[in-house]
Amino acid sequence: MAQWTSAVGAAQLARLLTSQQERPAGPGTRRPPAYRALADGIRLLVLEGRVPVAARLPAERELALALSVSRTTVAAAYEALRTEGFLESRRGAGSWTAVPAGNPLPARGLEPLPPEALGSMIDLGCAALPAPEPWLTRAVQGALEELPPYAHTHGDYPAGLPALRAMIAERYTARGIATMPEQIMVTTGAMGAIDAICHLFAGRGERIAVESPSYANILQLMREAGARLIPVAMAEGLTGWDMDRWRQVLREAAPRLAYVVADFHNPTGALADEDQRRRLVDAARSAGTVLVADETMSELWLDEEIAGDGMPRPVCGFDPAGSTVITVGSASKAFWAGMRIGWVRAAPDVIRSLVAARAYADLGTPVLEQLAVNWLFSTGGWEQAVELRRGQARENRDALVAALRRELPDWEFEVPQGGLTLWVRAGGLSGSRLAEAGERVGVRVPSGPRFGVDGAFEGYVRLPFTVGGAVAEEAATRLAAAARLVETGATGGTEPPRTFVA
Repeated sequence: MAQWTSAVGAAQLARLLTSQQERPAGPGTRRPPAYRALADGIRLLVLEGRVPVAARLPAERELALALSVSRTTVAAAYEALRTEGFLESRRGAGSWTAVPAGNPLPARGLEPLPPEALGSMIDLGCAALPAPEPWLTRAVQGALEELPPYAHTHGDYPAGLPALRAMIAERYTARGIATMPEQIMVTTGAMGAIDAICHLFAGRGERIAVESPSYANILQLMREAGARLIPVAMAEGLTGWDMDRWRQVLREAAPRLAYVVADFHNPTGALADEDQRRRLVDAARSAGTVLVADETMSELWLDEEIAGDGMPRPVCGFDPAGSTVITVGSASKAFWAGMRIGWVRAAPDVIRSLVAARAYADLGTPVLEQLAVNWLFSTGGWEQAVELRRGQARENRDALVAALRRELPDWEFEVPQGGLTLWVRAGGLSGSRLAEAGERVGVRVPSGPRFGVDGAFEGYVRLPFTVGGAVAEEAATRLAAAARLVETGATGGTEPPRTFVA
């Protein structure tokens, strides 16, 4: 019986490997043999989760043709991977990827680093900040006071607590978007909301248009659902969407869904203006595409000029009939990632369909957490907590930017006016190799290809505003050390990272 559970075609693997091309070697730099470079490339793809564990690799002859190398080179690379524990083979069954005994399985998303590892590793993988106390504690205490009447019920509210649905609807109405409670469903975080939307609208094999780059965990969710992702390149810098490309994709591919982050886009930090929002809604309506607008970052503006000028209208503000736009919101980014409360705003018939389908998924969202968010919304605690969060993110952003410009002056980025992430072109280095080297010197950073489709953005890394002060300076120092390892082609172990206490 074969031990592999999926397969990677020769053309697909060749594209992924080609995306790892590094800058030309400097004088005196030794290039590894071709078979070693190939083995290292495949190993990196496995460690990053971009090629799954237990995936059948192409036959040696097929991969050699796709890469325009000799079959001997591929055979030697496969043998090296078998020796290192990253490949298993059996006659008649082929060869499939593996991880050596004792190694953790690679994450296909951006899971947080285990708390026990934080003493020696600076975690720049997860774009989330600690809870804004004392507001978390106060919200939970307020929720406990409101809990007794709900404890006398079955506790299942598939659409969400009526009080919280009404409060969320009221908040949209206050933003100028008239909304009824019947247009709101409370979910288990934004991921739960988007998962439900994808299952309702985009069955296996359906096309979903996505920004390129886009949020890694959402891309992986859509892949696991069997969607066919159609990347649409962002405009240069922080200027938002390339509307010519969006119109072309919507017109020619007619995707069932399109997923966008208009407010401080993850990972680039771009903010789409009102004209772009209006034009994208019009183009989606003409194509018959349902536009999913992710608003999880919308309250995280950091610069005073945005506070003065005001944020652009929500995307759903350009869809008065509610036939085109589905909005997703969440408490996880603006408040705390541990508060797994999200919501969907859509036409009432869409909400009814989502609620009906939920009976076969998670039934409902935890009551206590819903009460906590409702307490924050109803008491003004939310605004005070988010203001605290903005201050934390602003200080962290400025510290990280200053440290990067000092330690890595060749790295290129634009400083966003909000959000939680910095999208960095890493001076011509491979983002995948930087991520691997970073693990060895004590800084965890996600590489650019996590945020793209088919190996795009190999020259980038994403850096979140999660550390500040001396920790941000140490993170930049460790990133510079990782860059030196990649530049020199150094392999093998290094000294273990020292414990860092801020």
